[in-house]
Amino acid sequence: MRRYPFTTVDVFTDRRFGGNPLAVVTDASGVSSAEMQAIAAEFNLSETTFVLPPDDPERTARVRIFSRTMEMPFAGHPNVGTAFVLAASGRDGDFVFEEPAGLVHVSVQRNAAGAPTSAVITAPQPLTLGDEVTVGTLSACVGLRPADIVTSRHQPRWMSTGNPFVVAEVSRDALSRAAPDLAAFGRAAARHALGGRLSIYLYARAGECVRARMFAPLSGTFEDAATGSAAAPLAGLLLSCDGADQAAIDVVQGVEMGRPSRLHATARRSSGGIVASVGGACVLVMQGEIAV
Repeated sequence: MRRYPFTTVDVFTDRRFGGNPLAVVTDASGVSSAEMQAIAAEFNLSETTFVLPPDDPERTARVRIFSRTMEMPFAGHPNVGTAFVLAASGRDGDFVFEEPAGLVHVSVQRNAAGAPTSAVITAPQPLTLGDEVTVGTLSACVGLRPADIVTSRHQPRWMSTGNPFVVAEVSRDALSRAAPDLAAFGRAAARHALGGRLSIYLYARAGECVRARMFAPLSGTFEDAATGSAAAPLAGLLLSCDGADQAAIDVVQGVEMGRPSRLHATARRSSGGIVASVGGACVLVMQGEIAV
Protein backbone atom coordinates (compact mmCIF):
# COMPACT_ATOMS: atom_id res chain seq x y z
CA MET A 1 0.00 0.00 0.00
CA ARG A 2 1.34 3.42 -1.00
CA ARG A 3 1.00 6.45 1.26
CA TYR A 4 0.96 10.09 0.22
CA PRO A 5 1.07 13.14 2.49
CA PHE A 6 -1.68 15.74 2.30
CA THR A 7 -2.49 19.08 3.89
CA THR A 8 -5.82 20.87 4.04
CA VAL A 9 -6.07 24.63 4.05
CA ASP A 10 -8.93 27.13 4.23
CA VAL A 11 -8.51 29.63 1.41
CA PHE A 12 -9.65 33.26 1.15
CA THR A 13 -10.02 33.59 4.91
CA ASP A 14 -7.87 34.44 7.93
CA ARG A 15 -9.62 32.02 10.30
CA ARG A 16 -10.11 28.27 10.36
CA PHE A 17 -13.41 26.84 9.20
CA GLY A 18 -14.15 29.82 7.01
CA GLY A 19 -13.29 30.34 3.36
CA ASN A 20 -13.07 27.51 0.84
CA PRO A 21 -11.40 24.30 2.06
CA LEU A 22 -8.79 22.64 -0.16
CA ALA A 23 -6.85 19.40 0.09
CA VAL A 24 -3.30 19.42 -1.29
CA VAL A 25 -1.43 16.17 -1.98
CA THR A 26 2.04 17.63 -1.73
CA ASP A 27 3.94 14.85 -3.55
CA ALA A 28 1.69 12.96 -5.96
CA SER A 29 4.41 11.21 -7.95
CA GLY A 30 3.14 7.73 -8.80
CA VAL A 31 -0.56 8.56 -8.35
CA SER A 32 -2.56 7.72 -11.47
CA SER A 33 -5.21 9.99 -12.93
CA ALA A 34 -7.95 7.57 -11.89
CA GLU A 35 -6.57 7.51 -8.35
CA MET A 36 -6.45 11.31 -8.26
CA GLN A 37 -10.12 11.46 -9.23
CA ALA A 38 -11.01 8.87 -6.59
CA ILE A 39 -9.06 10.76 -3.91
CA ALA A 40 -10.80 14.02 -4.84
CA ALA A 41 -14.18 12.31 -4.59
CA GLU A 42 -13.16 10.89 -1.20
CA PHE A 43 -12.22 14.32 0.16
CA ASN A 44 -15.55 15.59 -1.24
CA LEU A 45 -14.30 19.19 -1.41
CA SER A 46 -14.89 21.53 -4.33
CA GLU A 47 -11.31 20.80 -5.46
CA THR A 48 -8.23 18.78 -4.50
CA THR A 49 -4.77 19.44 -5.93
CA PHE A 50 -1.89 17.09 -6.71
CA VAL A 51 1.64 18.48 -6.85
CA LEU A 52 4.02 16.85 -9.34
CA PRO A 53 7.53 17.65 -10.66
CA PRO A 54 7.40 20.28 -13.41
CA ASP A 55 8.05 19.46 -17.05
CA ASP A 56 10.36 22.50 -17.14
CA PRO A 57 12.82 22.57 -14.20
CA GLU A 58 12.74 26.38 -14.26
CA ARG A 59 9.17 26.20 -12.95
CA THR A 60 7.99 25.24 -9.48
CA ALA A 61 5.63 22.33 -10.08
CA ARG A 62 3.01 20.77 -12.28
CA VAL A 63 -0.30 21.06 -10.48
CA ARG A 64 -3.34 18.95 -11.34
CA ILE A 65 -6.71 20.08 -10.00
CA PHE A 66 -9.68 17.72 -9.58
CA SER A 67 -13.23 18.52 -8.56
CA ARG A 68 -15.45 15.77 -7.20
CA THR A 69 -16.19 14.61 -10.75
CA MET A 70 -13.54 15.86 -13.21
CA GLU A 71 -10.13 17.39 -13.77
CA MET A 72 -10.08 21.19 -14.05
CA PRO A 73 -7.85 23.15 -16.45
CA PHE A 74 -7.37 25.91 -13.87
CA ALA A 75 -9.06 27.14 -10.70
CA GLY A 76 -8.50 29.99 -8.29
CA HIS A 77 -8.58 28.82 -4.69
CA PRO A 78 -6.65 25.60 -5.50
CA ASN A 79 -3.72 27.64 -6.80
CA VAL A 80 -3.77 30.14 -3.93
CA GLY A 81 -4.01 27.32 -1.38
CA THR A 82 -1.40 25.10 -3.02
CA ALA A 83 1.11 27.97 -3.11
CA PHE A 84 0.39 28.71 0.54
CA VAL A 85 0.95 25.07 1.53
CA LEU A 86 4.24 24.85 -0.40
CA ALA A 87 5.44 28.12 1.15
CA ALA A 88 4.50 26.89 4.63
CA SER A 89 6.56 23.74 4.00
CA GLY A 90 9.66 25.88 3.44
CA ARG A 91 9.75 26.64 -0.28
CA ASP A 92 11.06 30.16 -0.86
CA GLY A 93 10.25 32.83 -3.41
CA ASP A 94 7.33 33.07 -5.78
CA PHE A 95 6.02 30.16 -7.82
CA VAL A 96 5.12 29.19 -11.37
CA PHE A 97 2.69 26.28 -11.78
CA GLU A 98 2.19 24.30 -14.99
CA GLU A 99 -1.50 23.57 -15.65
CA PRO A 100 -3.60 22.58 -18.67
CA ALA A 101 -4.85 26.17 -19.10
CA GLY A 102 -1.30 27.55 -19.08
CA LEU A 103 1.26 28.89 -16.64
CA VAL A 104 -0.01 30.28 -13.33
CA HIS A 105 2.29 32.82 -11.67
CA VAL A 106 1.93 33.12 -7.90
CA SER A 107 3.23 35.76 -5.52
CA VAL A 108 3.33 34.73 -1.84
CA GLN A 109 3.04 37.29 0.94
CA ARG A 110 4.80 36.60 4.23
CA ASN A 111 4.83 38.18 7.69
CA ALA A 112 7.86 39.61 9.48
CA ALA A 113 8.85 36.14 10.64
CA GLY A 114 8.80 34.82 7.08
CA ALA A 115 5.65 32.71 7.46
CA PRO A 116 3.22 32.85 4.53
CA THR A 117 -0.02 34.73 5.09
CA SER A 118 -1.60 34.97 1.65
CA ALA A 119 -1.01 34.52 -2.06
CA VAL A 120 -1.96 36.24 -5.31
CA ILE A 121 -2.24 34.36 -8.59
CA THR A 122 -2.26 35.70 -12.14
CA ALA A 123 -4.73 33.85 -14.32
CA PRO A 124 -3.08 31.85 -17.13
CA GLN A 125 -5.11 33.39 -19.97
CA PRO A 126 -6.31 36.90 -20.86
CA LEU A 127 -10.01 37.62 -20.49
CA THR A 128 -12.22 35.95 -23.10
CA LEU A 129 -15.86 36.99 -23.45
CA GLY A 130 -18.06 34.28 -24.88
CA ASP A 131 -21.68 33.81 -25.90
CA GLU A 132 -24.54 35.46 -24.08
CA VAL A 133 -27.08 33.34 -22.19
CA THR A 134 -30.67 34.55 -22.17
CA VAL A 135 -32.07 36.11 -19.04
CA GLY A 136 -34.87 33.54 -19.06
CA THR A 137 -32.46 30.60 -19.12
CA LEU A 138 -30.20 32.11 -16.47
CA SER A 139 -32.99 33.06 -14.09
CA ALA A 140 -34.57 29.60 -14.34
CA CYS A 141 -31.28 27.91 -13.47
CA VAL A 142 -30.88 29.89 -10.24
CA GLY A 143 -34.51 30.10 -9.17
CA LEU A 144 -34.95 33.83 -9.73
CA ARG A 145 -37.31 36.04 -11.72
CA PRO A 146 -36.07 37.55 -14.99
CA ALA A 147 -36.56 40.98 -13.38
CA ASP A 148 -33.93 40.05 -10.75
CA ILE A 149 -31.20 39.97 -13.41
CA VAL A 150 -29.42 43.30 -13.91
CA THR A 151 -28.54 43.92 -17.55
CA SER A 152 -27.65 47.63 -17.52
CA ARG A 153 -23.89 46.86 -17.68
CA HIS A 154 -23.85 43.54 -19.49
CA GLN A 155 -25.96 40.53 -20.41
CA PRO A 156 -25.40 37.16 -18.72
CA ARG A 157 -22.60 35.56 -20.68
CA TRP A 158 -19.73 33.12 -20.67
CA MET A 159 -16.32 34.47 -19.75
CA SER A 160 -12.99 32.97 -18.81
CA THR A 161 -9.39 33.58 -17.84
CA GLY A 162 -8.66 29.85 -17.95
CA ASN A 163 -11.85 28.33 -16.50
CA PRO A 164 -15.21 29.33 -18.03
CA PHE A 165 -18.26 30.61 -16.13
CA VAL A 166 -21.57 32.15 -16.99
CA VAL A 167 -21.46 35.48 -15.13
CA ALA A 168 -24.52 37.58 -14.35
CA GLU A 169 -25.28 40.58 -12.19
CA VAL A 170 -28.38 40.35 -9.99
CA SER A 171 -30.08 42.67 -7.54
CA ARG A 172 -28.76 42.57 -4.00
CA ASP A 173 -31.88 41.06 -2.46
CA ALA A 174 -32.09 38.45 -5.24
CA LEU A 175 -28.60 37.16 -4.51
CA SER A 176 -29.65 35.72 -1.15
CA ARG A 177 -32.75 34.12 -2.72
CA ALA A 178 -30.88 32.30 -5.48
CA ALA A 179 -31.02 28.50 -5.41
CA PRO A 180 -30.06 26.16 -8.26
CA ASP A 181 -32.80 24.27 -10.04
CA LEU A 182 -31.32 20.96 -11.17
CA ALA A 183 -33.86 20.38 -13.92
CA ALA A 184 -33.29 23.85 -15.36
CA PHE A 185 -29.51 23.36 -15.09
CA GLY A 186 -29.84 20.12 -17.00
CA ARG A 187 -31.85 21.74 -19.79
CA ALA A 188 -29.43 24.68 -20.00
CA ALA A 189 -26.38 22.42 -19.98
CA ALA A 190 -27.69 20.56 -23.01
CA ARG A 191 -27.36 23.82 -24.96
CA HIS A 192 -24.78 25.92 -23.13
CA ALA A 193 -22.25 23.67 -21.33
CA LEU A 194 -18.57 24.26 -22.07
CA GLY A 195 -16.08 21.48 -21.47
CA GLY A 196 -18.85 19.37 -19.99
CA ARG A 197 -19.59 21.98 -17.30
CA LEU A 198 -22.16 24.66 -16.60
CA SER A 199 -21.05 26.92 -13.75
CA ILE A 200 -23.05 30.06 -12.94
CA TYR A 201 -21.51 32.94 -11.02
CA LEU A 202 -23.86 35.61 -9.68
CA TYR A 203 -22.75 38.92 -8.24
CA ALA A 204 -24.36 42.01 -6.73
CA ARG A 205 -23.04 45.41 -5.78
CA ALA A 206 -22.83 45.81 -1.99
CA GLY A 207 -21.36 49.18 -1.05
CA GLU A 208 -17.59 49.15 -1.48
CA CYS A 209 -17.44 45.44 -2.34
CA VAL A 210 -19.14 42.87 -4.51
CA ARG A 211 -21.13 39.96 -3.07
CA ALA A 212 -21.10 36.73 -5.06
CA ARG A 213 -22.35 33.14 -5.21
CA MET A 214 -21.38 30.30 -7.58
CA PHE A 215 -23.42 27.21 -8.46
CA ALA A 216 -22.24 24.14 -10.41
CA PRO A 217 -24.58 21.37 -9.20
CA LEU A 218 -24.17 19.14 -12.24
CA SER A 219 -20.43 18.90 -11.46
CA GLY A 220 -20.99 18.04 -7.79
CA THR A 221 -20.59 21.55 -6.36
CA PHE A 222 -24.08 22.68 -5.37
CA GLU A 223 -22.54 25.95 -4.17
CA ASP A 224 -18.93 27.13 -3.85
CA ALA A 225 -17.63 29.10 -0.88
CA ALA A 226 -15.08 31.13 -2.88
CA THR A 227 -14.41 31.06 -6.63
CA GLY A 228 -11.19 32.81 -7.59
CA SER A 229 -11.34 31.72 -11.22
CA ALA A 230 -14.69 33.53 -11.52
CA ALA A 231 -13.70 36.62 -9.52
CA ALA A 232 -10.74 37.18 -11.86
CA PRO A 233 -12.77 37.37 -15.09
CA LEU A 234 -15.38 39.45 -13.25
CA ALA A 235 -12.70 42.07 -12.55
CA GLY A 236 -11.75 41.88 -16.22
CA LEU A 237 -15.36 42.21 -17.34
CA LEU A 238 -15.94 45.29 -15.19
CA LEU A 239 -12.74 46.80 -16.58
CA SER A 240 -13.90 46.14 -20.13
CA CYS A 241 -17.23 47.83 -19.35
CA ASP A 242 -15.85 51.07 -17.89
CA GLY A 243 -12.93 51.69 -20.25
CA ALA A 244 -10.32 52.32 -17.53
CA ASP A 245 -6.76 51.00 -17.62
CA GLN A 246 -7.08 48.92 -14.46
CA ALA A 247 -9.67 47.79 -11.94
CA ALA A 248 -9.77 46.26 -8.47
CA ILE A 249 -12.65 44.72 -6.52
CA ASP A 250 -13.13 43.00 -3.18
CA VAL A 251 -15.47 40.04 -3.43
CA VAL A 252 -17.31 38.53 -0.45
CA GLN A 253 -18.64 35.02 -1.04
CA GLY A 254 -19.73 31.98 0.98
CA VAL A 255 -21.87 33.95 3.44
CA GLU A 256 -25.02 31.93 2.75
CA MET A 257 -23.02 28.73 3.30
CA GLY A 258 -21.65 29.81 6.68
CA ARG A 259 -18.13 29.95 5.22
CA PRO A 260 -17.49 33.65 4.62
CA SER A 261 -14.66 34.32 2.18
CA ARG A 262 -12.95 37.49 0.97
CA LEU A 263 -11.14 37.70 -2.37
CA HIS A 264 -9.29 40.63 -3.90
CA ALA A 265 -9.35 40.64 -7.71
CA THR A 266 -7.59 43.00 -10.08
CA ALA A 267 -7.44 43.46 -13.83
CA ARG A 268 -5.26 45.53 -16.15
CA ARG A 269 -5.05 46.17 -19.83
CA SER A 270 -1.99 44.81 -21.64
CA SER A 271 -0.84 44.39 -25.21
CA GLY A 272 -2.17 40.82 -25.10
CA GLY A 273 -5.58 41.70 -23.66
CA ILE A 274 -7.01 42.10 -20.17
CA VAL A 275 -4.94 40.25 -17.56
CA ALA A 276 -6.59 39.39 -14.23
CA SER A 277 -5.30 38.33 -10.82
CA VAL A 278 -6.93 37.20 -7.58
CA GLY A 279 -5.62 36.61 -4.09
CA GLY A 280 -6.38 36.29 -0.41
CA ALA A 281 -5.36 34.90 2.95
CA CYS A 282 -5.12 31.23 3.91
CA VAL A 283 -5.04 29.16 7.11
CA LEU A 284 -3.59 25.65 7.55
CA VAL A 285 -6.08 23.17 9.04
CA MET A 286 -5.09 19.48 8.84
CA GLN A 287 -2.26 17.17 7.80
CA GLY A 288 -2.19 13.46 7.25
CA GLU A 289 -1.58 10.58 4.82
CA ILE A 290 -3.65 8.93 2.15
CA ALA A 291 -3.32 5.19 1.67
CA VAL A 292 -3.73 4.12 -1.96
